[in-house]
Amino acid sequence: MELDMTKGKPSGLMIRFIIPLIIGNIFQQLYNMVDTIIVGQFVGVKALAAVGATGTVMFLILGFMQGLTTGFTVLTSQRFGAGDTEGMKKSVAAAVLLAVVFTVVMTLGSLAGIDGLLRLMKTPEDIFDMSRSYIGVICMGMGCTVLYNLMASILRAVGNSKIPLYFLMVAAFINIVLDLIFIICFQMGVAGAAWATVISQGVSGLLCVLYVLKKVEVLKLRRSHFGIDIHLFWMQLSIALPMAFQFSITAVGAIMVQAALNMLGSMAVAAYTAASKVEQLVTQPFLAMGMTMATYAGQNRGINACDRISQGARCAFWFTAVYALVVYGLIMLFKHHLIAMFVSENLAEIERYASIYLFLCGSCFIPLGMIFIYRNILQGCGFALIPTTGGIVELASRAVVAMIAARYESFPGVCMANMCAWISAGAFLWLSYLLIFRKIRRQGHF
Repeated sequence: MELDMTKGKPSGLMIRFIIPLIIGNIFQQLYNMVDTIIVGQFVGVKALAAVGATGTVMFLILGFMQGLTTGFTVLTSQRFGAGDTEGMKKSVAAAVLLAVVFTVVMTLGSLAGIDGLLRLMKTPEDIFDMSRSYIGVICMGMGCTVLYNLMASILRAVGNSKIPLYFLMVAAFINIVLDLIFIICFQMGVAGAAWATVISQGVSGLLCVLYVLKKVEVLKLRRSHFGIDIHLFWMQLSIALPMAFQFSITAVGAIMVQAALNMLGSMAVAAYTAASKVEQLVTQPFLAMGMTMATYAGQNRGINACDRISQGARCAFWFTAVYALVVYGLIMLFKHHLIAMFVSENLAEIERYASIYLFLCGSCFIPLGMIFIYRNILQGCGFALIPTTGGIVELASRAVVAMIAARYESFPGVCMANMCAWISAGAFLWLSYLLIFRKIRRQGHF
């Protein structure tokens, strides 16, 4: 089931690869979305706000780890594309060892810093304890999240995007069942939603491991592959750390937005949470396209196929642009029904806030899609510092607008912080991609 993306028509290869990713990402998004819906309907609006208030903290911590696990597999895709099987296996073993070390350190560090981060974000006192309870469980179960993300990234690096999807479907079902049991039957509140997410992610990760051990010959490792290779570790970290910091930089901007939002009260937080969950669900194809382009660019970088990467980038842009316009129209048409899924009280007030978010942020879906395309192409080709710089541009734009919004206590201003961040970062990464690939064409090689 491995897919060699160095041969064949790029558009056809991308469609084959991306469809399982889109479905898989949607199912992964269901983890948090189902939590949010059940919490909002059965525990209350304040509980919904509490879960929402932790979103940026989760993004900061788990996003850093996701950046690491994705970065650890860039070498894997490059060596797979180049036909270097032994080198690929060594890169996988190094990724596993590094992931274990970082997971232990980040779990302990995040548990120690939860209260400080929530205070820094000015989390409202009426939801503080529930927010701390939710994020605490998520951090304790970080190893489960990392396990799935790492194994899924390894499988995608060798062109297998279907198997992670299958296991996510199983996990999504488990998550829904556990949510209902823990929240409705056992009355565990937001902590129950968090435990359901952690357990289901752990199951999907273990299923990926079992599949690799039994079915994927090219990924079967021997003890010799786990030797301490400082040079290889450094190569992995030189790619992965900039990717991880890029996620963290984006998360810092999101924390500033959340802090400005928290000043507006729990109703505004709840509305922002509901609207952002809708946005995150419908933008999963952007994330899937980014993952596709990382693998596509990485494999073709292994054979020095610059023109082929550019051809794939053009296909990716047009796929993304058409989808962005269509989904924006659908959101505007059905926004009432989408928002009503999350709340059963104060619907009119929450819909008023949420509609503003969806209208403003949805209008900038194309620049958001561009971020995923060009950031992942550059990362897949080994240009890790440019995407990190793009993250800094995104942070600066979001921070400036968020501070202005906080000054005037403006909900539309909070929403515009995301808009400005997406436009500035998307433009920067697109221009960087054009300049870098123009230079590569002149030189004739990477």
